[in-house]
Amino acid sequence: MTQADKVVVILGPTAVGKSSVAIELALRMNGEIISADSRAFFRGLNIVTDKPPLKVRRGIIHHLIDVVPLTGKYDAMAFRNDVERLVPEIQSREHLPIVVGGGTLYLGAILRGIFTGPSGDPKIREELLSEPLDQLYARLRKVDPEAAVRIHANDRLRIVRALEVHTITGQPISKLQKEAEPLSLDLAVFGLRMERQAHRRAIAKRAREMLANGLIDEVRSLHANGLRKEHQAHRTIGIPETEAFLDGEISHKELEERLIVNTWGLARRQMAWFKRDSAVTWIDVTGRSPLEAAEDILCVLG
Repeated sequence: MTQADKVVVILGPTAVGKSSVAIELALRMNGEIISADSRAFFRGLNIVTDKPPLKVRRGIIHHLIDVVPLTGKYDAMAFRNDVERLVPEIQSREHLPIVVGGGTLYLGAILRGIFTGPSGDPKIREELLSEPLDQLYARLRKVDPEAAVRIHANDRLRIVRALEVHTITGQPISKLQKEAEPLSLDLAVFGLRMERQAHRRAIAKRAREMLANGLIDEVRSLHANGLRKEHQAHRTIGIPETEAFLDGEISHKELEERLIVNTWGLARRQMAWFKRDSAVTWIDVTGRSPLEAAEDILCVLG
C-alpha cells in the first residue's frame, strides 16, 4: 500500500486531548475525522461526552458523530462496517482518514477483529438477565476469567453476552474472539498518554467544566426526550451520576467527585486495553499543546 492508502488511528484514554490533536493533524494533512467515541455516535449527548462543537471542529469533516438516535443502538460490527465504507470514500477525495477515540470495543473491531458469535438465544438471555449481576459476574470469572478481566463488573449486557456464548458453544468468548481478523487497512496507530497526576487533573477539570456548561440541564433534557435506563446511551458516565443528584441521593459536590472517580476508572481500563497492543506508537502529551503532539505524528508519518 502507498502513503495515499494510509489510515491514521489516534487512540488513548479519556481526557488526554485526542480530538484536539486529530483536528491539528487533519488541518495539516488534509484529513477527515472518523469518530470512535463510544457515545458521540448518539444525538443529544453533547456535554456528557465532551463532543467537539461545530465551532471547534474548524471546518474539518467529522464522521459518525450524531448518527444514532438517542434511544437507538449501535454496535462494534456497525462501526466496523461504517469504517470500511468511509475509508475509501475519504481516500477517493485524496483526504487522509483519521480514526479518533477511546472506545475500546469499537477500536478493537478494526484493530483486532470482531467476533460476531452465534445468534442470541432469547430463552437463555432471559434467564441470564433475571439473575443478580454479582452472580453473573462470578460465573463469568469462573468460566472465562480472561473475559472477566476485560469486562467491567457492572456491564450487564457484555457479561450476559459472554455467558450466552459460553452456554451455546461451550467455549469462552475470549477464545473465540482471538480467531477474529482485523480490518484490512494500512493503519498507523498512535496513542496519547499523560503523566498520572496531570491526567487526574485533566479529568477533574473536565468534570467541573461539564457541570459549569450545563450537564445537569442536559440530563434533564435527555430524560424529556425519552432516554431510559434500558437504552444503550444511558450507560454513559455522567448520566447515572447526575440522575442520583436529581433524585436527591447525592449533593452537587458528591456529583462532581463521582464524575471524577468514575472517569478515572474508565481511563485506567482503557489504558490497560491499549497497552496490550504492541503496534501503538505512544506520544506523551503532558504539558504539551495539541499542535506539538500533531507534529510528532507528522514526523513519524514522514
